[in-house]
Amino acid sequence: MAEKRIVRAAAVQIAPDLDDGAKTLERVLNALNEATDKGAEFVVFPETFVPWYPYFSFVAPPVLTGAEHLRLYEHAVVVPGPVTEAVASVARRRGVVVVLGVNERDHGSLYNAQLIFDADGSLKLKRRKITPTYHERMIWGQGDGSGLKAVDTAVGRVGALACWEHYNPLARYALMADHEEIHAAQFPGSMVGQIFADQMEVTIRHHALESGCFVVNATGWLTEEQIARIAPNEAMQKALRGGCNTAIVTPEGAHLVPPLKEGEGILVADMDMALVLKRKRMMDSVGHYARPELLSLKIDDRPQPPLRREFSLEPLSHGSVSDEADDEARLDPSDGAAHQRVAVLRGQARRA
Repeated sequence: MAEKRIVRAAAVQIAPDLDDGAKTLERVLNALNEATDKGAEFVVFPETFVPWYPYFSFVAPPVLTGAEHLRLYEHAVVVPGPVTEAVASVARRRGVVVVLGVNERDHGSLYNAQLIFDADGSLKLKRRKITPTYHERMIWGQGDGSGLKAVDTAVGRVGALACWEHYNPLARYALMADHEEIHAAQFPGSMVGQIFADQMEVTIRHHALESGCFVVNATGWLTEEQIARIAPNEAMQKALRGGCNTAIVTPEGAHLVPPLKEGEGILVADMDMALVLKRKRMMDSVGHYARPELLSLKIDDRPQPPLRREFSLEPLSHGSVSDEADDEARLDPSDGAAHQRVAVLRGQARRA
């Protein structure tokens, strides 16, 4: 039962390596080992941390971003692949549930993806940000509804959203209705300034209260050297400072530890899962406090591939018995289902 569990969570705020995605991955693995050395059972990293968040797209005009965009393709993550195998290995060896943000490459497109690894190393969920925000639309494609769900893990039911997806109340409600107990929130950090951190504070605490779940939020960090490299124009550098609010929030909307707003670090705190039931006893927004006969959510949670293959048959002959025999001969003899479909279609044709 959730009310009898204590889960030690960690939220990681670190800087990527802007030159080499493999070195950013090394930073992830080192942080995982450090967090688990402190007893962490659940660890969250920032939005698209591997290989790095596309900060360049926020401060440079699109016509000047081609080279950096292509470089992001070069270092992006294929799922499954070497990056997922490396993270899964540490998750399995250290017995930790991991939520990692990556730039996922799927052939000719990039996506903002959130990966949830269970403590046995299995990849329980790969979801894509459903709507990239503002400048991000030049970088990533759109996700679909198949990832708007919570998954069972060694620490409980976990859901995840990225950045301004938290401003989409129906996306949040989809996870709430799927009874998430722990919510992983991921933001880029080092952007926009203090107002971004302030808005994030309101957003994650409100979701904790409304969902009746814990929220573990991780934001990224840029060093001054990295800021100067991304934005050589000093006037634009202020757009890459502030906006950090790594935090762990209870279902009652309280911080378990002071949030981390400057520099690198790992927040660690014990989450008493009894607080989930304590909150929901008073206000279960998808249970006794819901009015589904008045207000409800309709969701299409099917994957939306660009190609769907469907069974088809050539038009059946209305001719001789020998023509029907030819139709039958074209089918795989071992495919009993196909022969049955032919019989049904032939019967319909004769009745017509």
